[in-house]
Amino acid sequence: MTNSTNRVTQRRRLGAKGPEVSALGLGCMGMSDFYGPADETESVATIHAAVDAGVNLLDTGDFYGMGHNELLIRQALRDRNREDLAISVKFGALRDADLDWNGYDGRPEAVRNFLAYTLRRLGTDHIDIYRPARLDPAVPIEETVGAIKEEIDKGHVRHIGLSEVGADTLRRAHAVHPIADLQIEYAVITRGIEDSILPTARELGIGITAYGVLARGLISGHWTPSRETNDYRAISPRFQGDNLHHNLTLVEALRAIATEKDTTVAQLAIAWVLAQGDDIVPLVGARRRDRLTEALGALDITLTESDLARIESAVPADSAAGERYPAAHMAHLDSER
Repeated sequence: MTNSTNRVTQRRRLGAKGPEVSALGLGCMGMSDFYGPADETESVATIHAAVDAGVNLLDTGDFYGMGHNELLIRQALRDRNREDLAISVKFGALRDADLDWNGYDGRPEAVRNFLAYTLRRLGTDHIDIYRPARLDPAVPIEETVGAIKEEIDKGHVRHIGLSEVGADTLRRAHAVHPIADLQIEYAVITRGIEDSILPTARELGIGITAYGVLARGLISGHWTPSRETNDYRAISPRFQGDNLHHNLTLVEALRAIATEKDTTVAQLAIAWVLAQGDDIVPLVGARRRDRLTEALGALDITLTESDLARIESAVPADSAAGERYPAAHMAHLDSER
């Protein structure tokens, strides 16, 4: 095992021309939205603990809690050195006061507008990685990326990222300006990117920031069949009925391997993503310090070829039951076309 000091030195570069960041990033979404009420004091303490442990990549979206998440991060980073941190922000999602979704806006004038508000909420003069949350089908990706490039020229943005786009969109965007990373769901039970998206990213020198590495808690080892939820997971196909029952059998298969390695299911699942390549940075959505500590433990795990083969056998690609999003949300994913 390595100690926490060694964890600080574990870094990965996002793409050929992107920033060097911690091997694990902290996804802050759940501190403001989608997974039920969160303790704001504990959220700030968790961000502090992550930064103190060497995590310098913080991921957010301007629509997480209608700006609340950015304000929370500003509060947490008030006494931290901004230049030591890499803040990744998604923009473009349109919501209303009833929390409904109204599409995505990737127009150049919208890019400038969203960014102005984000800079003010975060209390910073630049965003390290700025990315549209989803592809706006009404706006060519070249126009959206071109607008972000203009903000790089002005000093307001340092790198461009994308989220949930397919291989063709990735190529078109990269032709306008180098893309640092693609943020996309990737986990041992979510492996769709392996067919064409991941090979294309690697060909172009684009990194991957993997979200959903624990499948929204499904493969954390903490979910039980009787657990009730009134958050986003209440409509998530993988948490429904027979799908949930089947998926939890996969978790138990992972648990058997984790037990033999004296680790937790969550740590094993995160370590699996880490082992898929040095160009991949998992985002962990810890909302509490104990969950963060558990996630950081994945950095202490070395998976052998034999371990990886056993995991592959226990949870083959496409073995999960249910889509990763409800149908209405899947329709917005360029990565699934």
